[in-house]
Amino acid sequence: MTAESAEHHWPVPPPDGYTVDDLFTLPDLPPHTELIDGSLVFVSPQRDFHSVVIDLLVNGLRSTAPPELKVRREMTVVIDKRNGPEPDVSVVRAEAVTGRRQTRYAAADILLAIEVVSPDSEARDRDAKPHKYAAAGIPHFWLVEMAGQDDAPVVQVYERGEATGTYALTGIYHDRVKVSAPYPIDIDLTAVDEL
Repeated sequence: MTAESAEHHWPVPPPDGYTVDDLFTLPDLPPHTELIDGSLVFVSPQRDFHSVVIDLLVNGLRSTAPPELKVRREMTVVIDKRNGPEPDVSVVRAEAVTGRRQTRYAAADILLAIEVVSPDSEARDRDAKPHKYAAAGIPHFWLVEMAGQDDAPVVQVYERGEATGTYALTGIYHDRVKVSAPYPIDIDLTAVDEL
C-alpha cells in the first residue's frame, strides 16, 4: 500500500458552507454527522455514560409518552438550511413520523430536545445547540451531565419563554426527573446503575 492510497480525501466545503441537503447527499459521511452553521461536525467515540444515559432517558420517556408523541434517539432535526443538529434524544409529534426510512424531523415537530454532554461536544451541547433549539421554537430542552464522585447523571430542565424566545432553567434533577411538561414524566435517574 502506498502513502497515496492510504490518504483520506476529505470533502472541500463550499464557500458558503454546507447545507442540510448536503448533509443527506454527501457520500460516505460518518454516522451521526451533524451540521452546525454550515460546518460538518463528526462525532468522536462516546463514553459508556453517554450510551447508558440515552437508554435510560428513552425508556423513561417512552413509558409515559401519550400516543400523540414518539421518542427518538439520535435523529437529525432540521432547523434551517445551514443547521441540522442531532439531539441525543427527541420527543416528536407522532404525525411527523412517516416511516422506517425517515432520516430527519423538522424543528417544528420537536417538543423536547435532549443533549447528553460528551467531552468533545461540551461547548456545542451547552451553548450552540440550546440557542439554536430555542430560536427554532422547540419548547423544551434538557442538558444531561455526569457529576459527582459516582459519575451520576444530573439533568438540567429548560423551558422556552414565548416572550423572549430563549430557555429558562426550571429545575436541576439529581436522583429523579419528575416534571409535568411537555407531558407527565417521571424517570428514576439512579436506575442508570442497573443498565
